[in-house]
Amino acid sequence: MAIIDDLIQIVGPERASDDKTVRYAYSRDSSFITGLPDYVVRPVSTEEVAKIVSLASQHRIPIVPRGNGSGMEGGCVPLHGGIVLDMHNMDKILEVDTGSLYAVVEPGVIHAHLNARLGEQGFFFAPDPASTDFCTIGGMIGTNASGMTCLKYGDTRKSVLGLEVVLPDGTVINTGAKTVKSDCGYNLTALIVGADGTLGVVTKAILKIIPRPRARATVTAYFDEVEKIEEAVASIFANGIIPAACELLDRPVIRIINRYKPEIALPDVDAILIFNLEGSAAAVEEEVDGVVSSCKKAGAIEVKAAATKEEADALWEGRRSVGSAIYRLDPQKAGPNIGGDYGVPIRRLAEMLREVRRIAEESGITMVAFGHVGDGNLHTHMAVNVLDEEELARAEKAGDAIYEAALKLGGTTTPEHGIGAAKIRWVREESKSAYPLMRAIKKVFDPQNIMNPGKIFEIS
Repeated sequence: MAIIDDLIQIVGPERASDDKTVRYAYSRDSSFITGLPDYVVRPVSTEEVAKIVSLASQHRIPIVPRGNGSGMEGGCVPLHGGIVLDMHNMDKILEVDTGSLYAVVEPGVIHAHLNARLGEQGFFFAPDPASTDFCTIGGMIGTNASGMTCLKYGDTRKSVLGLEVVLPDGTVINTGAKTVKSDCGYNLTALIVGADGTLGVVTKAILKIIPRPRARATVTAYFDEVEKIEEAVASIFANGIIPAACELLDRPVIRIINRYKPEIALPDVDAILIFNLEGSAAAVEEEVDGVVSSCKKAGAIEVKAAATKEEADALWEGRRSVGSAIYRLDPQKAGPNIGGDYGVPIRRLAEMLREVRRIAEESGITMVAFGHVGDGNLHTHMAVNVLDEEELARAEKAGDAIYEAALKLGGTTTPEHGIGAAKIRWVREESKSAYPLMRAIKKVFDPQNIMNPGKIFEIS
């Protein structure tokens, strides 16, 4: 019996396919990395996933878990063929217990849908990726996503209490507990979060949820020199204030946002910091005063709090629109994720931004930098004609230079987009002493190397 027949026996003819057109639709994510699967299967239960993985194990067929394909590093691209497990049908919110501060969900749940449901009860799941409207919880777990609220609430790993996972031989295990803390042996939950689906297939997740803050304020600070942002942020922290978000826009980003959304009308300054402050009404009022004072002391041209919710929402919409706005730089060029996600210590942010500007000038590639300045995480978007081999090569060289600069400044090349296939070289470089141990852990979980092969590690 052919493999496709076995898969159809497990899930039925409507949810398993080896049709080339269907397979092609699963050949890429939001990166420029491609790979064609042999089969596409859409399970609806843990039992189906376990049977599919067990079949793959018997025949040594690669298994690639996939959410909505919004990843930036090729994490769900089937580089070596095999079976793509499209998890989007497993999209149930199974349990919400606000009294115990947890929710149990399947991996196909959309982030924004979960928070809409939790919001009805006055709670939320804290990680906040810009792709909230379409990214899945399973994808966030695979990449250890974070987003703009990471500074105050932490990344996805800090908000996952436990997991149900199908291991590469088809065995189902459970990690963690429905409690805010658990110290039951090795922290396998934390190990699997951020593993890019290389250790198993997540089929359920126990998530930490928290009450929505009673009050919120947005403060914007304008600077004539990007170097002044470091002092502003350091002063805010020294005053005991941890904003829910602290975002940076530099001059090129400001200009493309104004081109894309002219109604926002941001001033043409060297850098803008946007703060989100959350808590009780009294605490937020006090923190607003502290942020305003710290930014003025650091030399801000102007600092102001948004007067209305509509004004605040417009600012955050502008920040979230950067990925789309980059195309306005040149409609004939794409914005590939090259050199797109890196982090440095906060005191080195201005230095890193100067390096990015230098690299842009030397390479002749138009690029913009922005990011989560409160945790040192920056993003670069480039305008590149990907059909021009020479221009694409210059962009890739510029991306390498950005990552090299981040490492020289004591930073990281992998803050929040995952590793996938795109950053294997940089993980190996950044974690030289620990990399062999990582490979050994992978071999314990997956001795046949069928679970998302070619991600984090090369095929050996």
